[in-house]
Amino acid sequence: MMTPHDFDIDARGLNCPLPVLRAKQAIGHMERGKVLRVRASDPGSVKDFDAFCRQSGNERVSFEESDGEYTFYLRKT
Repeated sequence: MMTPHDFDIDARGLNCPLPVLRAKQAIGHMERGKVLRVRASDPGSVKDFDAFCRQSGNERVSFEESDGEYTFYLRKT
């Protein structure tokens, strides 16, 4: 099930820390309350995005995993 989102980043094929760095850059340009969808293939991105949200204060709205692809929905706070 797809969560509504305002922006999208395809970080599939990129390894740590690039998915989080791309998300951090995108969120920096977003308005408060907007949602970013990030698609990644690096299994390490799960713990990386958890840490990113804890440290940045942004909200992980939802997370999906399917066939080795990880999709994160992050709301800028």
